[in-house]
Amino acid sequence: MRPLRALGRAARREWGPLWTTVRAALVADRLRAVPMTLAAVCMTAVLQVVQNQSWGFGPVQALGAVRAEDPLWMALLRTPLSLFVPALDLPVWGALAQLLLVFGIAEICLGRWRTLLIAYVATLAGTLYARIGVAVGPDGFLGLPASDSLIVDTGPSAAVVALAVYLCHVHRAWFTGALVIAAMVGEVAVKGNLAGKEHLAAIAAALVLCAISARHDRRRLRRRGQGLDVGAGTRSGAPPIKS
Repeated sequence: MRPLRALGRAARREWGPLWTTVRAALVADRLRAVPMTLAAVCMTAVLQVVQNQSWGFGPVQALGAVRAEDPLWMALLRTPLSLFVPALDLPVWGALAQLLLVFGIAEICLGRWRTLLIAYVATLAGTLYARIGVAVGPDGFLGLPASDSLIVDTGPSAAVVALAVYLCHVHRAWFTGALVIAAMVGEVAVKGNLAGKEHLAAIAAALVLCAISARHDRRRLRRRGQGLDVGAGTRSGAPPIKS
């Protein structure tokens, strides 16, 4: 029993704050708590149906398919929509489940705009890495063969990985965050394909955003502490002086 209790306490420490936040939002607002997530799931499902039609494949590819061989300006224009275009070689239910679960949690815990920002930055990091990796070549560190420049690069997986890492940082779920990173490193070690290496690029982008967020929080706490220190020296009943 003791090991089970210890495991339960560890799980509550790891996921308790996250679970409490998500549960409270869903109980209070139900599906109204995740409108952006539901829109993303619907958009991905529609794009999957359209791209599997003879008349729809071309337009979807023209608007949302990114390749490392494309001109940079074209890749940048296509990157936002590419996040919601399911990969042709993977089952669409996987992309939909990732969006519903991770985007939903992120929308509740981070807000829709920060969720979209992190998702876009992570997807853009993967897009840019593919170009750099091809330029470095297969013999360089995390380089890619020239044939990878022809691979159609779409789907939400890079954004999902980045959001998972960022959520773990915000809620101090360090073990889960380390597990996600280790899984992605293991994927590259086993497969070494474009998708796996793009996941590492997305994680690197997420870690940079985590560092920026942590620095901003430290500065805010420092300013707040300075305001309290200054206010402590005022006469009784006077408001503290804000820095």
